Amino acid sequence: MNPAVMGTMIFTVALVLLASGMPIAFALGGTALLFMLMNEGVGALAYVPETLFSGLDDFTLASIPMFIIMGAAVASSRAGSDLYEALSRWLYRVPGSLVISNIGACALFSALTGSSPATCAAIGKMGIPEMRRRGYDADLATGAIAAGGTLGILIPPSVTMILYGIASETSIGRLFIAGILPGLMLTGLFIAWALFLSWRRGTVAALAQQHFTLAQRLELLPKLVPLLLVIVGVIYSLYGGIATPSEAAGVGAALCLVMVILIYRMWHWREVWQIMRDALRESGMLLMIIGMSVLFSYAMSSSMVTQSIAQAVAELNVNRWVLLAVINVLLLVAGCFLPPAAIILMTTPIILPVITAAGFDPIWFGVVLTINMELGLITPPVGLNLFVINGITPDVRLPTILRGAFPFMLCMVVAIVLLCVFPEIATWLPQAMMG
Repeated sequence: MNPAVMGTMIFTVALVLLASGMPIAFALGGTALLFMLMNEGVGALAYVPETLFSGLDDFTLASIPMFIIMGAAVASSRAGSDLYEALSRWLYRVPGSLVISNIGACALFSALTGSSPATCAAIGKMGIPEMRRRGYDADLATGAIAAGGTLGILIPPSVTMILYGIASETSIGRLFIAGILPGLMLTGLFIAWALFLSWRRGTVAALAQQHFTLAQRLELLPKLVPLLLVIVGVIYSLYGGIATPSEAAGVGAALCLVMVILIYRMWHWREVWQIMRDALRESGMLLMIIGMSVLFSYAMSSSMVTQSIAQAVAELNVNRWVLLAVINVLLLVAGCFLPPAAIILMTTPIILPVITAAGFDPIWFGVVLTINMELGLITPPVGLNLFVINGITPDVRLPTILRGAFPFMLCMVVAIVLLCVFPEIATWLPQAMMG
């Protein structure tokens, strides 16, 4: 069968199964098994165990459960509320201070959890009601949290970047460093828009009576020290040459567990068990997706689909920037329907050879890809963050949340354009730190 026809059939079946609500791992694995049997017969089943084991036989994968434990521990404590309250007390005089506080809290919380839905839920539960109570419009309040939550997959540590690093065989340490400056840039763009809209709508007048004394502002700072120590501990162990990414993840998980037990007094065994249970459930899900995605990639490769697509794209007589624009559009469309893990593990083996052949840096492209995944998290019909926010504020209609998030989507597009014009935003820091 023609590889183009075969590829179309594989992707169609996979999309239908995913759209049916079937778990991602089962949809990818079921599609792979079906087409392996069609192409190679029953004898193809002999390759399944070896392929699955080779996909999971990577010590780097040990970092995923550790970072998930880190995020689950922080999300289960009052760390998010302390962070949010401290920022709001220090920034209360700034126009749009509460929106800025929420976006800043999302950025810092992301550095601890690496999860967009967890960031949305933790910060949104406190921030959205408070913003609405103080006169902020519902669209701005919900849109800012929905967009700010996406920073969780860009600012390190990021499970999404770990998956890309595994799929592309690039350095996870370099990917983490590459996400720092773009993450700060995107946070700055979000804050700039929040400042402009708050000024334009006159929200500053509604906050004129608010006042915090110096003692009230200093009151919560001691509670932020453990959070900062965790971030510094992970970064220093990873980039100080002390630990590999997997070992640094273990350091972060241990520090977070110690923090929530000693500082936030979560020492009851049921609370610790709930953290471990949630982390084990999510880790098992991700590792199953990774294993099945390797099987899916094997099915496409054995059918010559991957090679044919890469060759066809490489033979297109177009400018490399046009090629990159087409790939970005395809990723954005895919992000509207599929979760980031599925997109990265399904498309990276196909796209990466084309990207490198066009002369683009795979580390830089990992950052661009991650921002595309961020867009998908707030883009209907499957924008996960939109539904998380809607669950937190059921009285706010989904179109209102989407209207508030749309300008932040444009900020992400601006960030991608800036990264294309100035790739050093993503590549300079890894080169400066790691050579």
